[in-house]
Formats: sequence, structure tokens, C-alpha cells
Amino acid sequence: MGKNIIIFQPEGKRVEIEKEDSILSAALKVGVDLVSICNGKGTCGKCKVIIDNMDSVTSLTEKESEMLSNDERKNNIRLACLTKVKGDLTVKVPEFSRTGKQRLQIEGIETPINLNPLIRKYYLELEEPTLDDPRSDVDRIMDYLYENFNLSNLNMDYYLLKNLAKILREAEWKFTVAIWQNTIINIDINDTTDRVFGYAVDIGTTKLAGYLIDLLTGKVVAAGSLMNPQIPYGEDVVSRLNYPDQKKLQDAVIEGINQILNDLKEKTAVKSEEIYEMTAVGNTIMHHLFLGIFPLYVGRSPYPPVVRETQIVNARNLGVKIHPNGRIVFLPTIAGFVGADTVGVVLSTELYKSEDICLAIDIGTNTEVVLGNKDKMLAASCASGPAFEGAHIKFGMRAASGSIENIKIDPETLDVEYKTIDNEPPIGICGSGMIDLVAEMLKTGIIDVGGIINRSLNSPRVRRNEESIIEFVVVFSDKTGIKKDITFSQQDVSQIILAKAAMHTGIKLLLKNYNIKKEDIHKVYLAGAFGSHINKESARMIGIFPEIDLEKVIIVGNAAGTGARMCLVSEEAKKLVEKLSKKIRYLELGNDPDFQKTFMNSNIIPYADLDEFPEISKTLKKYGNYPEQSPPKF
Repeated sequence: MGKNIIIFQPEGKRVEIEKEDSILSAALKVGVDLVSICNGKGTCGKCKVIIDNMDSVTSLTEKESEMLSNDERKNNIRLACLTKVKGDLTVKVPEFSRTGKQRLQIEGIETPINLNPLIRKYYLELEEPTLDDPRSDVDRIMDYLYENFNLSNLNMDYYLLKNLAKILREAEWKFTVAIWQNTIINIDINDTTDRVFGYAVDIGTTKLAGYLIDLLTGKVVAAGSLMNPQIPYGEDVVSRLNYPDQKKLQDAVIEGINQILNDLKEKTAVKSEEIYEMTAVGNTIMHHLFLGIFPLYVGRSPYPPVVRETQIVNARNLGVKIHPNGRIVFLPTIAGFVGADTVGVVLSTELYKSEDICLAIDIGTNTEVVLGNKDKMLAASCASGPAFEGAHIKFGMRAASGSIENIKIDPETLDVEYKTIDNEPPIGICGSGMIDLVAEMLKTGIIDVGGIINRSLNSPRVRRNEESIIEFVVVFSDKTGIKKDITFSQQDVSQIILAKAAMHTGIKLLLKNYNIKKEDIHKVYLAGAFGSHINKESARMIGIFPEIDLEKVIIVGNAAGTGARMCLVSEEAKKLVEKLSKKIRYLELGNDPDFQKTFMNSNIIPYADLDEFPEISKTLKKYGNYPEQSPPKF
């Protein structure tokens, strides 16, 4: 078919591709920073690029005509996933189409745990074999460990056994053994009993977080994070489930985990051979993809995981660059859409030992919710979707430099005060900013409790766009970093309402199945990167969680990562999470007879009956935006 050269600007990256390949596939090939939330399906409209020569690409598709404005089409903007190459060309990737420098949550709640790692090291000095004492090399080691340290029932890793004779003699029978649980996995020819490290990893759909830990003290010596390298193959778990080359997804995430680890080793001078264990958490699909377990049926009703229990794999089998005989421990999952990360949240918040009933919410593309206490715990997965990460929102984006993260609207003038990440000129709105925006629009009467924009407002900020859709101007073009107005349309409001409705529905149905009221909730834990930066008052205002005293709402950061760290340093924690995964009962929301009714009610802001939200009702009255009567219940 012939080949063509594409040059991506401003990086200047060149790539040779086959004719009729898409621009997105070319960008993936050379690692160009280009957003593609829908994995090239043409549904998110985020992979916008500027074409220098329209004769070198295929004609505008019907989907592009729907998603691109007239001005964008006039300025040669196309969607990279739907535009195929016919000749050599130069492609410019504008700032608003880049993932940019992401703000990734590493820190999490610090929960005390007794230090008792599975890895231990002992220094040995053995007598050499003689004709009078011709015991095997292994027997000689095992006898010494029993006689001097009272260790029994041990075995030796096969890969270590293969070269054992040579190692012992080169060490002149003086060496250090590393024992993981009851298996000798390494022999050092020096006394290295003071060098014992582990690696804990949170494998998120969007980000990876890694922690290098001294297992003798339990302290984190370095931490790092990275966008999940699987993102170019699909921004959500369902897209990745359906990606045809699952091995590519496994290799991508392992490469990312190794990249973080290499950075941490450089910072600390810790060697791979000194890292003997890695613990990992992640949702069930990330769990399957990382371990190379065929995941497709997790995404199909009735959504069964292939395996639930803790999985232990030799590092050499997965290519993670810790000690090759080291062990990788992936914590247990709960159900198809509630994974090991949720188990980590329950462990680190200690919800499982609380006398009082608590609620844990880990907000993401799939929001996991756990309700309960030491006696009973229920969990559910809410399909909140990727709206809070910018999907299907015209100026929505992830939490990156230049994204608007906090918003206030003057109730008299409708002027907007905002704060951007890194104080850069605004280029879009991230999830926390969108929650603020919808809450402020509600308080100031720009939208009603049904989410409908008030068309009668006499303000230049409320207008119709070129598609005749009503919208609110958040930032005018002269103040933005993209030289165009940043707006929030009626469609954008609807997307946020749908996302919050999914979460609100999950919590309402958990309360119903637990047979309690929102007043019975003692604490609410907000977990994850998104939950860490959310305005609690705004989130409550639009009904993401029940109206309870905000002092009871606790930000816990990357609680899943904390759970992984706790299990790394504690054998008891590993045993405990296995019990927790069995004890937490999964509730399939779609099976609940009240699901449809509850979901429809939850599409009202904050809920169909404002009596459920008395504090919010007071706020709305203060701003003169309180309905004469509550909206009808569905």
C-alpha cells in the first residue's frame, strides 16, 4: 500500500506509517502526548489535531461533523482517531489535546501497623563438607538455620538451587540468606542483613503510584507516580477489556511500574537485588491485565472475576525489576468491579473494626463504595463514568497544569473567580472544578434543581453557541491559555449530573440494603486522587454523598496505596485482607428492584426531595434559588 511520513509538532517526532493508518495510531507508535479517552472509537472528541495539508488525509467523517464546530473545521482541526493518512503531512498537537503534566495522588492516610514482613535475612558461617561430614549443601544450610535460629520446614527456590554449589564455595561458606515466608530466595556473599527492601504499588486505571519501603523499619524511603501507560489503548477499563492485544496492555503497565522503580532506585541507591517483595492493589480488571489473566468476561454479565484470592507470582515471571526470585503479592479482589484497591481502602481506614457505621467512597471512572462496620460490610461499584476526567465535556480535562480546579461565582454579577493547577493560564476544567462549577451554578440560579440553565438571565456569560446549545462562559478567551472561551454547556451539566447520579444511587441502595438512614453514618471517607482535591461542600451540594456534617467527611488520599504498604510490611495484614475480601458482600446495583427509580430521582440536584438536604435548602433560599415546591418524585 505504500508508506507515508508524519511529523508531529511541536516535538518534531517523525514516524513512517502505512497509508490508511489513522493519525492516532501514528501518535501511539512514537509516544506523542495526545489524549484519547475513548480508545479511538471517535466518541470522546478529545484527540483534536491541526492538519497542515488536508489533501493528505481522508475526508471529514460524519462523527467529526457532529463533534467539531464550524470554526474548528475551518481551521483544519480533525479528530486523530478518525482521520486516515493518504500522503506525507505535518500534524500539530494543540495544548488542549495533550494530557500535560498530571497531578497524581501519592500520599494517603497513615495507619499504624505492627512491623512483621514476610522477608527475613540471616548471616551464616558454615563448616565445609568433609569425608566425615558429606551432608548436602542444602542440608548444611537447613541444619544451621534450625540450630541457630530455630527455623524449620524451609525449602529453597529452584532458581537459586541451580547455582547453589558454586555460590557457597565462592563465598567460602560465609553468606547471608534471604527467606520469604518459608522459602530461601537469595544468598548474598556478604553480610547484608541491614539491606531489606520492598516495593508497594497501586495500579490505578489512570495512574500508577509506587513506594519503596525499608522493611526493617517500615518507613517509605521514596515514592513516585506515573500516568498509567495503558491509557493510549483505552482510557476506561471497558475499552481495555476489549483491546485485541492484551499482552501489549500487560507489557505497558509493567514497563510503567519498572519506570517508577528505576527512578526510586536512582534516588536512594537501592539495588534491584535488595528488593525482595512487591505488593500490589488495583481494580479487578487492572489485576487481571497486570497478571496476564484473560479478563474479557469480567466485563460481561454476570461480571465474574477469574480469581478472587491473593495471587503470589515470582518476579521473574512478570518481568518486574525487583530481585528475580522475589515475590509479587497481588491482594485479593471482591467482585468483578470491586477490586483489591477497595480492600486496601477498607484496611487502611480501619472501617472493618469500627463500632460505628462508616462510608468509604473511592471516586473514579468506576466509583467503589463500602458501607458498614465490624459486623457487616456492603460494597458496590457505581458506573460514574469518565466525565470527571473530562470525557464528553467540551472543555473537560484531567487534573493537569492549567486546569481549573476551584470556582466561585458572584451571585449578583455572575463573575467567576477560579484557581488553576500550578497557577497556569486556564486551558480547561478538571473534575473538582466541574463539581464546584455545578454547585455554584445551582446556588446562584444559573441552573435549577433539574440542572436546566436559566435562559432568561441577562448576562453575557449565558448564551447559545453556534450549535444553538445554551452555555455558560466560565473564562473569556482573553484570559485563557488556549485563546478561546472556556464554556460549560447544558450538555456538560447533564454529563456531571449523570455521573453524580450513579454515585448517589449506589449510596442510596447500600443504605436501603443495610436498612439504615443517612443519619446513621458516623464518618465518610473520601479516597483517591479525585477525592483528595474535591470541595466537600460542593460535592454535598450536588448530591455526590448524603448530607451529613462536613466535619464527618474525612479526606484519606491514596488509601488503596496505604493498604498495599501495610500488607508489604505485615504478614498479619496479608492474612487480614484475605478475610476482608470474603467478608465484604458485593451488591450488584442493577439487580436491585429500586435501581431505576433511584437513579432517575438522583438525576435531580441534589435529589428529588430537598427536604433530604435541609442545609442545602437553606443555601438555595439564601441565594433566592429555591423552588416553590419540591420536584416530583419519579
